[in-house]
Amino acid sequence: METLVKRNGLFPLVPVNTLLDDFFSKDIFDWSDKNFSSLGSNLPSVNLKETDDKIKIELAAPGLKKEDFKVEIDNNMLMISSEKKEEKEETRKKDNYIRKEFNYQSFSRSFSLPEYIDDSKIEANYKDGILHVDIAKKENGKKKVTKKIAIK
Repeated sequence: METLVKRNGLFPLVPVNTLLDDFFSKDIFDWSDKNFSSLGSNLPSVNLKETDDKIKIELAAPGLKKEDFKVEIDNNMLMISSEKKEEKEETRKKDNYIRKEFNYQSFSRSFSLPEYIDDSKIEANYKDGILHVDIAKKENGKKKVTKKIAIK
């Protein structure tokens, strides 16, 4: 919902003053994002989908390698985590120049799984920046078709 604002009538067709006012009234240094935790780590987005025979999880984590992930299941709790550490060092002796940079990023996501999953049939692969985890359901755990009962 926009707020009603009285505008200067000097330039009715081209609101130059309003462009400048709108630009300078915005907080351009507010880079807050709801996907960042209080510690500043970025939690990847997740898609969950349940079909008749499996549960599918897609976790968006571009820039990582499949070796960076750790996927575990314990007591019907699926845990997906990653830790990545990079160090770069550049030295130029003739200019007496040394630059060393390092980067560390990590995340952990946990999901409670239903009792009817088959933890012996879990597959995971990483392709195009998305980690895909497929968890099969037990045969007796598949959803039954709803049957309508006639009342006599």
